[in-house]
Amino acid sequence: MAGKIDPLGDSDAIKSAPETGTPGVISETSSANLDDAYHVFKETSTLDATPEESKQVLRKIDRRIVPILFFTYMLQYLDKNSINFAATFGLKEGTNIDGGQYSWLGSIFYFGYLIAQFPAGYLLQRLPTGKFTSLTTIAWGIILMTTPACHNFGGIATNRFLLGLTESIINPAFVFIMSMWYTAAEQPLRLETYYCTNGIATMFGGLVGYAVGHITTGLAQWMYVFIIFGALSLVQGIISLIWLPDLPATAKFLNPKERIIAVERVSRNRQGVKNQHFKKDQAIQFLKDPKTWILFVMATGAQVPNSALTSFASQIIAGFGFDALGTQYMQIPGGAVQFLALITGGVVCSKWPGLRCATMTFANSVCILGAGLLVGLPLTNKWGRLVALWLCYFQGLGFSMSLTMVSSNVAGSTKKQLTSALLFTGYCVGNIIGPQTFIDSEKPYYKSAYVAMLVGYSVKLVAILVLYVYMYRENKRRDALGPADERAAVELGMHDVTELDNPGFRYSL
Repeated sequence: MAGKIDPLGDSDAIKSAPETGTPGVISETSSANLDDAYHVFKETSTLDATPEESKQVLRKIDRRIVPILFFTYMLQYLDKNSINFAATFGLKEGTNIDGGQYSWLGSIFYFGYLIAQFPAGYLLQRLPTGKFTSLTTIAWGIILMTTPACHNFGGIATNRFLLGLTESIINPAFVFIMSMWYTAAEQPLRLETYYCTNGIATMFGGLVGYAVGHITTGLAQWMYVFIIFGALSLVQGIISLIWLPDLPATAKFLNPKERIIAVERVSRNRQGVKNQHFKKDQAIQFLKDPKTWILFVMATGAQVPNSALTSFASQIIAGFGFDALGTQYMQIPGGAVQFLALITGGVVCSKWPGLRCATMTFANSVCILGAGLLVGLPLTNKWGRLVALWLCYFQGLGFSMSLTMVSSNVAGSTKKQLTSALLFTGYCVGNIIGPQTFIDSEKPYYKSAYVAMLVGYSVKLVAILVLYVYMYRENKRRDALGPADERAAVELGMHDVTELDNPGFRYSL
């Protein structure tokens, strides 16, 4: 029958499978081993669900989860990049900062982001995920709205640090939410659906910036950017607090049978849903796993160029010879490129699940082309250099697909959260380095920054290829040992067993 699973509590495969890297027995009576949704998972042994019922549950999940992720992520992107939009409307003059201090504002945000990563991962595992995520959204909205009160470098630097501290929750939370609600095959399109808001936010932010540029009364123009974006985030956080559930097994928008179907669907990932117990053995395995460090290098390389598309896009385009309003609407095509790349990549990887690394490779190659043109084109070729900058917006597709490497290919709640935290640590390191490559004495051409972009993209490309080879060879090695016992692998996942210790686990390439 469709959707029917037997929880193999007495399976020999389960008894012989290692939990901590050495042979042992998984005890079903240990609450630390059992998934938080295991009480619902046990009911899947008698579940009789039709394919249409499963599709209906998926549609209900999409209607509830995806809009929250979509709008929250868009506002998160707008909020952290608000200084980019405000820079052309007197931010530096209003806060009494120079070009070097402005570069540090881009880095200081990520110092806050960096410090919070591992505590955030721990709290996401221990606390109700939906509520914790929503409350931090409210917090950063309030912080952003206070930015106009800052009138010197110390004040706005503190504000940016606190903003990074609170916004750091969103990326790892959304990776975790993807793995809790969606099968591995469903994750790329849903992840790209919310991640494409980076492109929409770039377009929307450009339009808001254009509108703010026409405000001639009241507060200074740069202040309106922070007030508008902060107020929108505050409202979205309240909506999310009401609307975003914590766990499929307790979701009130699903009836009891639909909760069982929701848990059964996700159990097929062979990763479980969520386990709130921190496990030292998984922490040790996290440090020893080659994937951990490959993902760290990927994230660092990808994010060194990121500041060019966030904090410095307005200044780069202004350096091409456009006026203040022109720098705003000339960012819109870049956002469109990013949006279309992300959606197309999500569709491709959903239809052909084995093309995730290939998609990352293509996207990163386009970025290398764009960065190479920025380095090599004559300074007089402003339109060619502008198109080259737009090509670099493909980087969102490559980085977002790397997030599916965590949501789909890392099992064990503790290990997943630690891996996500380290990936975003690399994300922070890259974003701390990136703004420092924009040397004030080189403006408006920023040659060092363009070279750094090219190097970052090249490092990431090598890391992608190494990760693919590692996972491909591991899948082949496991296949050579015999066919995977899917039911046993599912049960192991619901006992919070990692992907390295689950013989039936296979990597999504």
